[in-house]
Amino acid sequence: MAIATTPIRSSERLVRELDWNLLRTFIVLAESRSVTEAAQKLRLAQPTVSTALKRLENRLGKKLIDRSPGHYRLTDVGELIYREAVDIQGSIFRLTTLMRDVTDDVRGHVKIAVASHVVCPVFDDALSHFHAKYPKATLSVDVHTSRDAIAAVAERSASFAICLVRDRNPKLEYSRLYREFFGLFCGPPHPLFGRDGLKRRDLAGYASVSFETDRLHDVLKPVTLMRAEADLGEHVIGTSSHLEEVRRMIIAGLGIGPLPVHVAQRDVDAGQLWHLPPYDKMPEIDVHVVWNARAKLNRAEEALLHELLSRIKSTPIEERTYG
Repeated sequence: MAIATTPIRSSERLVRELDWNLLRTFIVLAESRSVTEAAQKLRLAQPTVSTALKRLENRLGKKLIDRSPGHYRLTDVGELIYREAVDIQGSIFRLTTLMRDVTDDVRGHVKIAVASHVVCPVFDDALSHFHAKYPKATLSVDVHTSRDAIAAVAERSASFAICLVRDRNPKLEYSRLYREFFGLFCGPPHPLFGRDGLKRRDLAGYASVSFETDRLHDVLKPVTLMRAEADLGEHVIGTSSHLEEVRRMIIAGLGIGPLPVHVAQRDVDAGQLWHLPPYDKMPEIDVHVVWNARAKLNRAEEALLHELLSRIKSTPIEERTYG
């Protein structure tokens, strides 16, 4: 039977006519060294397997395997169809798990990877509403560097992440959760603590502490530029990837350091931090929700992610800008 030379048929017609059993047989053919070997694995007669291959090739209008005496190799189209068929097979295998999870109550575990000290009322409200609606779902929140949080989402070991974003992975999805402003602060032991009327030039030469990502080529580049414009000393006394540790070093008087203004406000009110210039045109940093659209999420993961994204969509960015 000659293989049709017309282009692959329309998607709708292919969905109607394509038999999954043909794809299942083709997976075995692609993972074998001959039709005879594939027939043995499937426990079918060789002519039956050869006929199934011809039927699939005719359905698609493309040759999938080059066969001749001593030669057996997938074509480029065959390689493509094999990869897609394996994905389809994985989805079918997962159906039993998905159906087992379907109950009257939404259950399941949500694992969130967050950058250090995310402070966002929109996120808090989403968590509160989610728990009230689905009390049998469970949560875990793991603190990572932003880079590691994104890696966890890409590896599908986290449901989604809330973090800073530098370079976007085209395989992931992003939505800005909130915007924060960074300012410079010092602690009680510092000579500038409690002084009013300070100008940016008054900071010149003082030591500083900061985040590990506070570099010209990294995500906190605007903060790096702010420190440079304040002419702080080039020697950075201490660094950390965690906001709480940067805060600790600032309060201890090790140096002047950057913090999100809305996060530091409670310490300013308590007399543990002093806000230093600049007081306007402070660096703007966006914090994003990052998720993997290709990941198979359980119902709890889907529900919380949907809740959070819906709140982002319905809340103007002005109301998600802090500091």
